[in-house]
Amino acid sequence: MVSMNKHANPPAYRTDTVLPLHKDVRSNAWAVDASCPGNPGRMEYRGVDLQTGEQLFHFGPVLGTNNIGEFLAIVHALALMKQRGIIDKTLYTDSYNAIVWVRKRECKTKLIETPETRNTFLLIRRAEIWLQRHPITVPIIKWETRAWGEIPADFGRKNK
Repeated sequence: MVSMNKHANPPAYRTDTVLPLHKDVRSNAWAVDASCPGNPGRMEYRGVDLQTGEQLFHFGPVLGTNNIGEFLAIVHALALMKQRGIIDKTLYTDSYNAIVWVRKRECKTKLIETPETRNTFLLIRRAEIWLQRHPITVPIIKWETRAWGEIPADFGRKNK
């Protein structure tokens, strides 16, 4: 995992980023990721700028699942890009499920709505409404972890 406070030197072939990105990764991009120890558990997500390594947003924790966090992270990034008038960036996520849910504009979670998850479901509904009202104007690309390493937005909490 790349620390968000100290940047590792990029490889010599990269002059477009402070991060050590794989040559196939576009640097004019944002990356999103979620963390959720437990299922359900304390879910949070964040977005990182791949040119600067800076954290753009962070949300949570709330009770949820990792897939919900990945979905909400993508929608959060899309909404922030829309708000800032950004149309020329790429968005990376390591979650295939979240990409499918965003394209279908529906979070297909199996989590059950309870009083404890009510706030999470309010966020999901808000995200789905946003997706129904706004076109997706940037490419959303699956981060290839095996080839490229951990996504720079990773929280670094996986069991080794």
